Formats: sequence, structure tokens, C-alpha cells
Amino acid sequence: MTGGRAARRESDLTDQDHRIEALKGHAAMFAFAVAISGSFSLGKQAAPHLDPAALNAIRFVLAGCLLAPFALRRLKREHLRAAWRYPVLGGIFAVYFYLMFVALRLTDPISTAAVFTLTPLMSAVFGWFLLRQATTPRIAVSLVIAGAGAIWVIFRADVDRILAFDLGLGEIAFLFGCAAHAFYTPLVRRLNRGEPVVVFTFGTIVAGAVLLGLAGAPAIVATDWAALPDIVWITIAYLVVFATAGSFMMVQYATLRLPSSKVMAYGYLVPGFVILWEGASGHGWVSASVLLGAGATVLGLLILLGPDPSAAATHPGTDAPETAPRR
Repeated sequence: MTGGRAARRESDLTDQDHRIEALKGHAAMFAFAVAISGSFSLGKQAAPHLDPAALNAIRFVLAGCLLAPFALRRLKREHLRAAWRYPVLGGIFAVYFYLMFVALRLTDPISTAAVFTLTPLMSAVFGWFLLRQATTPRIAVSLVIAGAGAIWVIFRADVDRILAFDLGLGEIAFLFGCAAHAFYTPLVRRLNRGEPVVVFTFGTIVAGAVLLGLAGAPAIVATDWAALPDIVWITIAYLVVFATAGSFMMVQYATLRLPSSKVMAYGYLVPGFVILWEGASGHGWVSASVLLGAGATVLGLLILLGPDPSAAATHPGTDAPETAPRR
């Protein structure tokens, strides 16, 4: 389905249309959570061997090449109007990916994934400022529960560290990256003008590739690409297909159908998936006490996705699916 169809006015949609579009958005974000979970574990293994800017520049270039045949077929002259939107969105997402790999050099994948679960809370704040999407009591409860679970995992169930708020440099770096990701989500809806998802994604990735290429030029030139270990190329291939081209399209597709806080709520599943990935890869399992924190983030998701008829009736721009982007 194209972004233009997704952007039909709400008055043209029946209740059943709303439900179908919302389910499609939920399915896209579940796939998103599965896809990006692997990037944390693989990224940890690849991060020491390649500069974050160089790694992300090559992934953006390859992802753009992957999408080009599909995007260029649908590209029209009007899609290039207000072209400044693409470097804005591409730059924001480039900051997120860059800081993610900076963080993975400094801390473990599970802690990094736990920080990511704070994104919905920040996304809800940005969603209000950009789109006036109000946060219902149910959404607020889910954000608090999931946020508490994330903090429990980040500090490894250590109450003393929580009280001292002893965050490592990796967690701090990725917190800023997640803030960029949270800002990106409602901004997509704000800036989208009915372009097909694949075209809008392609423009964002190309712009991000250019910006990362400029920022990482010294590291790109200095890297001995032929001498990189296999894990780096395996990681790049995974990132290009699943965590860049795929995740961009999934987030943008879902953002046109769901409120920002619900879109990013699927990040609550990421720590659990990363824990499974790390354990299955032989990197060790977390303790039962830490696992409770991951369980709390999943509970936050379940609460958020539960039915809330009153919110849909009184706040159609929040809990009910919004298929028409704000302008």
C-alpha cells in the first residue's frame, strides 16, 4: 500500500477501515521489533572493528541501493517538493544509528536495548508538541511501567545503582540517540505529504547516507575494508536489509496508521528479544531478577495495546488510528 492511500482523510474511512489500517500498523511494528533486536547483538560484535560513522555510512548507501529500484519507479516530480524534509529526517535517524554503535562500544547489548524502551515516553512528549497527540491515562500507565522495567534492566536490578543513578557512558550516549529516534517518529507524520512509503523512505536514507558520508569521510578513507572480519560484513548485510531499509519502511508505514506513542511502544519488546538472542548465541543469560524488568516492559506494551473505547471516542487523534498525517 502506498503512503498516498494510507494518507486518505479520516472522513473517507469507515470504522472497519480504521481497524484494518491499525492492525497493519501493529503488524509492521512487531516485525520492526524483531528486526532491530538482532542489530544490537550483531552490532556489539562488529562495533570494535569499524568506526560508527563509517559503518553507518556504508549501510545507508547499500540500503539506498536496495530500495532504489522500487522507489524510482514511483518517484514523481511533486515528491521532490520541499526536499529539505529528507535531510532533516535522514540526519535525525543518522544521529540515532551513530550513537547506537558508539554505545555498543561502551556497554552490552541488553543495557542498550533497555535504554531503547525509554523511546516511547520521549515519543509521547514530542508527539504532543508536534501533533498535539494527548497521552491518555492508559498510555501513561504503560509508559511508567515499561520505563521502570527498562531502568531495572539498565542497572542490572541493583537498587544502589538505581538510587545513585549510576549510568554508564554508553547508556548516556544512546539515551541521546533514542531522543533523536523519538523525535523522528512524530516528525514523519508532520512532514509526510502523501508520498508513497518507499519513496519517502528512499529519500530519507539517501539524505542520511550523504550526511554520514560527509561526517565519516576521514574514517571511511582510513578503513582497510578488505581486512575487516566476516562478522562486520554479516552485520552490515543484516543492518542493510532488516534494520535500515526494512525498519525505515516499517516505522514510516506504521506512523501513518498509529499514534506516535503506540508506534514506538513496540520497542518494549526489544530487550526480551535481545536477551533471547544473546542467550541463544552463547553470550550468557541474564539473572531472573533482571528478567523481571524485561517482563515489565512487555506488560507495558500489553497495557498500551489493550482496548480503550473511551479514548478512541474522545481523542481520535491519540489512541484511535490516524491515517491522515497532520500538516
